[in-house]
Amino acid sequence: MAFSLARDEGRLSWIFGSSRSGSTWLLRMLSALDGVAGIDDPHLGHHLGVWRPISLAWAAAEAPPDLTTLDRIKHDRASYFFSDAYREAWEPALRQLVVARFDAEAAALTAARGRPDDGASPVVVVKEPGSHVADLLVRLFPRSRLVFLLRDGRDVVDSWLAAYRDGSWALDEGAFPATEIGRLALVRWQAAVWAFRTDVVRRVYEAHPADRRVLVRYEDLVADPVGQLGRIAPALDLSASPEALAAVAAEYDYERVPDTAKGEDKFIRSASPGGWQENCTPAEQDAMHEVMGPTLRAMGYEPVAGEPVPD
Repeated sequence: MAFSLARDEGRLSWIFGSSRSGSTWLLRMLSALDGVAGIDDPHLGHHLGVWRPISLAWAAAEAPPDLTTLDRIKHDRASYFFSDAYREAWEPALRQLVVARFDAEAAALTAARGRPDDGASPVVVVKEPGSHVADLLVRLFPRSRLVFLLRDGRDVVDSWLAAYRDGSWALDEGAFPATEIGRLALVRWQAAVWAFRTDVVRRVYEAHPADRRVLVRYEDLVADPVGQLGRIAPALDLSASPEALAAVAAEYDYERVPDTAKGEDKFIRSASPGGWQENCTPAEQDAMHEVMGPTLRAMGYEPVAGEPVPD
């Protein structure tokens, strides 16, 4: 019988968190391990959790708006496609659609590795950048596993600022060169996105069974990739020797990336936490702290500018 996540949901694992948090790097390392099929950026969140208001509001509104998503606004309206009133109709169908799509890619990835069909089920690891719908996805797959990849939101915003300028890798994916005036609005928007996603994933993580979840800080992953991979593997029910983990960490080490493939305008930008302190202006830093301050504190990052350090 062919493998299917419908029958073996525990083989499905999510990488949740924020974009620009090292999730691609983590997925590549995990995907290099035996028995793993890595699915990169299905963008379910960007289809199921449409932002409201639109990002233009952070430049055009009289005051910074509160960020939410369309499904959260419309959930109690019967005519809305994903209405709570018809959840029993659409939720099983949505789960079936996701299973069929992931099964197809997992089968293709497994076949592409050229391994004989020994009947072993792959571990399907999905990197979902639209993690603001993590609650919906885990509701659809309550026995799935999850990695909460957390990075200081100020470094996330700094990385997105680098993406919105001339020559950036992101211009081919819908980004644009931001003007000097527009940068501050972009900071506030990206800060709001990081805080919203982080708060959603934190709630989902805290409610998930402890043996099927793991929280990994990007800063720790940079400092000790082998050690952090060693924490992740059992949470995803992965059997990997210390030697195998060390091998994939070495293969995907930042220093091994060619100079032509990394840098300020590249998708692989930097492996140095804390760059926001040098790259962002005082006004941009103040804006980040205003928007992200409560979430930064809740997630254990250093006190924001101007706040007293607790005793």
